[in-house]
Amino acid sequence: MTRHETFPARLSTDRPLSIAILAMGGQGGGVLADWIVALAEAEGWMAQTTSVPGVAQRTGATIYYVEMLPAKDGRAPVLSLMPTPGDVDVVMAAELMEAGRSVLRGLVTPDRTTLIASTHRSFAVVEKERPGDGVGDPGVVVAATDFAAKRTIAFDMEAVAKANGSVISASMFGALAGSGVLPFPREAFEATIGAGGKGVEASLKAFRVAADRVRDKPREAVARTAPKRLDAVPETAGHPALDRLVHRIRAEFPEAARAMLFAGVKTLTAYQDPDYAGEYLDRVRRLHGEDVAAGGAERGFAFTVAAAKYVAVAMAYDDVVRVADLKTRAARLARVRREVGVREGQVLHTTEYMHPRMEEVCGTLPERLGLFIENRPRLYRALDRVVNRGRRVKTHTLFWFLGLYMVAGLRGRRRGSLRHARETAHREAWLATASATLPANYDLAVEVLGCRRLVKGYSDTHARGVSKFDRVLSALPTLIPREDGAVWLARLRQAALLDEAGVALDGALKTVGTL
Repeated sequence: MTRHETFPARLSTDRPLSIAILAMGGQGGGVLADWIVALAEAEGWMAQTTSVPGVAQRTGATIYYVEMLPAKDGRAPVLSLMPTPGDVDVVMAAELMEAGRSVLRGLVTPDRTTLIASTHRSFAVVEKERPGDGVGDPGVVVAATDFAAKRTIAFDMEAVAKANGSVISASMFGALAGSGVLPFPREAFEATIGAGGKGVEASLKAFRVAADRVRDKPREAVARTAPKRLDAVPETAGHPALDRLVHRIRAEFPEAARAMLFAGVKTLTAYQDPDYAGEYLDRVRRLHGEDVAAGGAERGFAFTVAAAKYVAVAMAYDDVVRVADLKTRAARLARVRREVGVREGQVLHTTEYMHPRMEEVCGTLPERLGLFIENRPRLYRALDRVVNRGRRVKTHTLFWFLGLYMVAGLRGRRRGSLRHARETAHREAWLATASATLPANYDLAVEVLGCRRLVKGYSDTHARGVSKFDRVLSALPTLIPREDGAVWLARLRQAALLDEAGVALDGALKTVGTL
């Protein structure tokens, strides 16, 4: 190198302050990272942000990484492009399970890391694909973060944002300000949001609530599922037909089953009509009589309570009429508008993705006509070629909305449909099995009622559920004489819910076969 050549600028070797942000698409992780960089630069620091996207929506979060250093004598800092395990000061997770993944990646360490996480859930593909409850246990994540982090700030930041008309990035920015990890005043955070120019007022409201929340209550308890609540039976329902149903619940059934029966009556009245709910009470009353004869009072009428729940589930089966009814309800449209944040003067377009088959069409037709078509394969196949294809149904248009509305209007003819006849026959066979089991093995009979959980949906989903239902109950002859028969049937049911293909159920049935 000659004396005329210039030397490169000297690089600062001071350790930067590092922040890793884990967020999914639509959660504003990029906006949050940009705010942090703008905040640092406005305070005279030098900052850099990089991002590595996940492989797909909800199968991998994007990691935004920010490093910052105070400017020092004009020297350019050395900043990294990716977080290094064991060397991250702040980890921000826009969803609870992403906080757990940050621990698994080694980004959270007890000697250095402040973990800021939202406790709400956006379920992953692996959680949704299970036929049963595939939801991960948040308690395990909380225990891991408590062990791994130096300090944890965790509450539902999504709820804070929605309550203030903003998005989660604003409430997470507020949590960061409230944590005191960054050496900047709160006013500087607010000025950064104000410089954005879009949705400033709502973002500031969410920011301030979240920042105050960190000071007042930085942690909140989490639960795997939302608590279930059953309404008490009221004195009156406000309509003569409904009042008669309420009176029957009080007069004909034990206290232990009344709340569940009231929930069933509400569901079936909305599903069909008060007369249908009356049929439900008639059926459960007969089962309650069998429960009394089997000594159910000593067991808290567990058989009656299970019947109150699962007979209602069986009678409110999913069909084309039900789907059309739900998609055209004003309450659903209002919920969609609320969830996507439609503002005054904006127009919302909705597109439903549907793939009807001739099987559903025949099930909706009157029983004789549906059977007539099904029993003529050539006619059935010809019609299926017309019907069986995917459609994008634009329910914001008058044509498609009226089409679904007319299908929903077939509710009054549902009792005469082929699908209803088949559902009724299957339901009565199931209840007859439970009743036959009751005198010999009370607890096992209760579990037989619970097996109705396996049957759900329509089309292929319904067929797979019925197949698993039949396979589980095929073990009854082996289990009835056993004192632990109910335990084994519950295990079979849980195995059936573990995977769609039924691999776990196959193994469980082989085990039962060796008893």
